[in-house]
Amino acid sequence: MFHGSMVALVTPMHEDGTLDDVSLSNLVEFHIENGTNAIVVVGTTGESATLDDKEHCGMVRRVVELVGGRIPVIAGTGSNCTREAIALTRCAMESGADACLLVTPYYNKPTQEGLYQHHLAIAEAVPIPQILYNVPGRTVCDMLPFTIKRLSEISNIVGIKEATGNLQRAREILECCGDRIDLYSGDDAVAMDLILEGGKGVISVTANVAPKAMRAMCDAALAGDRHIAETINNRLMSLHQDLFVEANPIPVKWLMHDMGLIPAGIRLPLTPLSENYHETLRAALRDAEGAVL
Repeated sequence: MFHGSMVALVTPMHEDGTLDDVSLSNLVEFHIENGTNAIVVVGTTGESATLDDKEHCGMVRRVVELVGGRIPVIAGTGSNCTREAIALTRCAMESGADACLLVTPYYNKPTQEGLYQHHLAIAEAVPIPQILYNVPGRTVCDMLPFTIKRLSEISNIVGIKEATGNLQRAREILECCGDRIDLYSGDDAVAMDLILEGGKGVISVTANVAPKAMRAMCDAALAGDRHIAETINNRLMSLHQDLFVEANPIPVKWLMHDMGLIPAGIRLPLTPLSENYHETLRAALRDAEGAVL
């Protein structure tokens, strides 16, 4: 249903932390012009943790409006409260999103049965297509392949963003779920290999700053052309790695500001990128130049 380079969009903010609609509009056009396959709004990279419910739903509605049906819009609607996740997912559906991305409940540390019941309840309550999101490095909660297999049997659970960075885990998911659920990388550094193994794309931080190259890499990998995919990906690898020198989205927002794409705003408890990493990020962007000829 969804494929290729799907940007995990930042939320542009002024330096006082207020949302910047002009920059948001420009970013949407930037991604459409450069071939991004889908926009994921208010996910981890979009600072969903520091947006209130009004801002969260408003961002989804605004991006849907700006995109105007040209590419899919996927809304981050996960929560560690099942009731809140249902409410956010319903709001996204009513706002016109094409699908929702639901992170595993963080902090609570649910069992595998709790994960199943959580996602089952959301899927039954809101009929919009839903993508699971497993990122144990942030949530301290790991959704295991047998739970993903159970959830893949629910008709409106259509995909999983797997962000362990573990290709063996990806193979296990592909083996146990078959074509019942689409697999997406949540880790840019392994995205090419995951797609070549049978994944359908990546929900990408790197695509915020190199959308054209990420689209070209994904197209080549989806076509099974390892040579072209590797040629592009090798130029992007410094970005894949260095965009995480501090917690995401600190580095990517700083680099986008340095590129003139957005203001410098970011909300506490996140802080601007440490000055000692500025040249690291600039060098990584230079490495990526010419990735697509």
